[in-house]
Amino acid sequence: MAKDALMDYDAAIEMFEPVLGFEVHVELNTKTKMFSAAPNSFGREANSDLAPVDLGLPGSLPVVNEQAVKYSISLGLALGCQIAPSSRFARKNYFYPDLGKNYQISQYDEPIAFEGSVEVELADGTRVVVPIERAHMEEDAGKLTHVGGSTGRIQGAEYSLVDYNRAGVPLVEIVTKPIYGAEHRAPEIAKAYVQTVRDIVLSLGISDAKMERGNLRCDANVSLRPRGQEKLGTRTETKNVNSMRSVERAVRYEIQRQAAILAAGGSITQETRHWHEDTGTTSPGRPKSDADDYRYFPEPDLLPVVPSAELIDELRAALPEPPAERRRRLKAEWGFSDLEFQDVANGGLLSEVAATIDAGATPAAARKWWTGEISRIANAQGREATDLVSPADVASLQGLIDAGTLTDKLARQVLEGVILGEGTPQEVIDARGLAVVSDDGALIAAIDDALASQPDVLEKIRDGKVQAAGAVIGAVMKAMRGQADAARVRELILERAAQ
Repeated sequence: MAKDALMDYDAAIEMFEPVLGFEVHVELNTKTKMFSAAPNSFGREANSDLAPVDLGLPGSLPVVNEQAVKYSISLGLALGCQIAPSSRFARKNYFYPDLGKNYQISQYDEPIAFEGSVEVELADGTRVVVPIERAHMEEDAGKLTHVGGSTGRIQGAEYSLVDYNRAGVPLVEIVTKPIYGAEHRAPEIAKAYVQTVRDIVLSLGISDAKMERGNLRCDANVSLRPRGQEKLGTRTETKNVNSMRSVERAVRYEIQRQAAILAAGGSITQETRHWHEDTGTTSPGRPKSDADDYRYFPEPDLLPVVPSAELIDELRAALPEPPAERRRRLKAEWGFSDLEFQDVANGGLLSEVAATIDAGATPAAARKWWTGEISRIANAQGREATDLVSPADVASLQGLIDAGTLTDKLARQVLEGVILGEGTPQEVIDARGLAVVSDDGALIAAIDDALASQPDVLEKIRDGKVQAAGAVIGAVMKAMRGQADAARVRELILERAAQ
């Protein structure tokens, strides 16, 4: 595949105005699927969570999941949307192997929620209002696994496997209006918007929102128009970007790619694009269809959804505080500096740090673990930090340090074991034998061995050179594989010197 020509980002923004739009798909964590009683789960054996309606078998009829409707209304309200007094499902007709009945039950001209906005706060505190066009209910499609190719995509694959477990999982698709005025901060706004949506759905408790699992997926629309021109440029839609960092990178890349084409006198093809995490590039997918191509018509097997005013009021009263307000409150409660809080927020770790604090850790300790060692491991493995370890385990790990059971060095080894799936922090300690040695007898024996090879240390300490104890402490820590309590070792050495 030929490498795309790219224009310098600053030069691209000087010549063209970027216009953004996002379609964020949120899988709801209901117990069952959108239109069937099949379990809504993740990671189960392929094609094990199915009902006839998920496959479109003859004679099967859909039944709306009541909880999914409530979750959808809550999300619409949290996005500042109006809730439709009556909304209708529609059939979106297209064929793909992972869509067994050859159409998707979605909503078209009568969505459950419409005309909203959400405030997005950037790293430096700048606030941007993103207009929401609609949030509509639909079902997810299944999943294809392409086997035999080098990229994991259908191109070059020897064959494909279909897993229908995801078919019928409840989704809410949030569609923005065109976002103007993003200018050079377009990639940053893209990342912050998706992060804000994730914060909202997590605070509502309606989705696991794990991007690496596909619980939350973003399609990023980008178009450019020459400065001073009113007509919008042709857009591309980069599909299913699955991390905050990738959303930011994909938008930046498309701006640079499109700018290079337009500056050279070319034209942009309206199409979907695939994002390649390994190379940080996009590649062509298929020509982008318009609504007419899907031949929408009302779903004949489902009645309109007509929520009562009492239900809407009840769900509105239960809404959590907006993400921007929550961030400002938490920053004050935790006592973080601007830079410390930005490290947490920019890493998409706000909910994890908050949950770790709720589980008993101090704000400083929670921030240290998530923005430090956990993020370092995640970056090295190319994974999301939030997928490595639970807030409860991080709080437990810090509690073991505070209790003197672990040193910081040992705690990092325990964290490694937890991430590898060896169990809880205590289980890893027991299995690996990593607890701090607190038996004075064992420590004194190790000190005596160290002093035997450095007999002058005690005299130096007696002469006031207390720092000489450091050499013995180091020898003891090495002999005990880092499992000695250094502070207690120092106390014992000074006691010996005082004798």
